[in-house]
Amino acid sequence: MSSFERDRLVRALELKPVDLDRLAAYEVLVRKWSNVKNLVSASALTDLWARHLLDSAQVQRAFRHIKTWADLGSGGGFPGLVTAILLADEPDSHVHLVESDGRKCAFLRAVSRETGLRTTVHHARIENVVSDLEHIEAVSARALANMDQLVDWAAPLIEKGAIGVFPKGKGHREELTNLSTDSRFEIEINPSISQSDGVIVLVSRRDLSGGDVS
Repeated sequence: MSSFERDRLVRALELKPVDLDRLAAYEVLVRKWSNVKNLVSASALTDLWARHLLDSAQVQRAFRHIKTWADLGSGGGFPGLVTAILLADEPDSHVHLVESDGRKCAFLRAVSRETGLRTTVHHARIENVVSDLEHIEAVSARALANMDQLVDWAAPLIEKGAIGVFPKGKGHREELTNLSTDSRFEIEINPSISQSDGVIVLVSRRDLSGGDVS
């Protein structure tokens, strides 16, 4: 990514200097831990800001007013830790990170501790914990599964009023084919600001009159 393109994304996302400082500290930890934990691919490390940090930041920016998130299959923390970083100055914020890999859970806890983030790391399979999460306003997942599976996992939260915020690449239309026939949900597609062929898929529950109650 060129410095011009990075600056464009930083402006579009309205990132403050303190946000960039925290993201830079996170980047250092990702690179350090990736040497032994394989958090991200070697190729991704060459363009970590574009492919992971800034791409993840637009998830939280899609709903800036929302303070309580659940991130499914958090892995190396994209987008869950980035969401927590951007909410670090919001005292009532909290991000639940759900991850089944114990080594990655250790990383998520280490970053949260070293950067002072308000998170809870759930070392569990998604289907075993998601129904127990309370007061979740938004649920996210990135590079985890196709849309049918994501919505199946997130449904207990969406049906209680949370909105699903799922970044997707160029294959999103095929993934949405079956989901579009599910009468329980409203689907909205917004363009990605970091990927020309990417989108942010928003999923919310539909009320009995067909309105969006998210």
